[in-house]
Amino acid sequence: MILGLKKNEVKIVPYESEWKKEFIRVRSEIIEHTNIQFDRIQHIGSTSIEGIQAKPVIDILMGTDNIQNISDSFLEEMRKAGFYRLRVERPAEIVFAKFTDDTFEVKTHFVHLVNYEEDKWFDLLFFRDYLNANESIKRQYEKLKLNFLNSNLKGIDEYTSYKEQFVQSIFDKRIALAGDK
Repeated sequence: MILGLKKNEVKIVPYESEWKKEFIRVRSEIIEHTNIQFDRIQHIGSTSIEGIQAKPVIDILMGTDNIQNISDSFLEEMRKAGFYRLRVERPAEIVFAKFTDDTFEVKTHFVHLVNYEEDKWFDLLFFRDYLNANESIKRQYEKLKLNFLNSNLKGIDEYTSYKEQFVQSIFDKRIALAGDK
């Protein structure tokens, strides 16, 4: 299994069952170095969706009680686990990355730290679970990602924007289903 992307690189590779094992291994490292509980560390993103092609980067969702109150000691614990805080600005989210080496050129893992059991937490888990439960939706998502590679668009920002409407439509299903209850 080869993991990693350079800055602004978009590459899609065939599904690998090893991705789940890698997530389990890294979750153990995070637990060893931080006080984050087991159930607050979840495998998300395309590598968590059974059988679809994906960027070769493991996405991890971590839930905390208050994202506004992250301590320097927590940041140090994450560094000991191999994760460095990125300068990515996202509402209600802190992003960390793990790299192949100390050149910091190739990212292999992302941690998305969000408030536990708030909307972003639920959206990201619902997306994973919904695609895993719906083969046709899963294949639509995979096709969308592959179509990006055949477009004239380039870079991670354009890739994210290209998928945004589809991703938001899945998040909207969670809201609609919650409203039906």
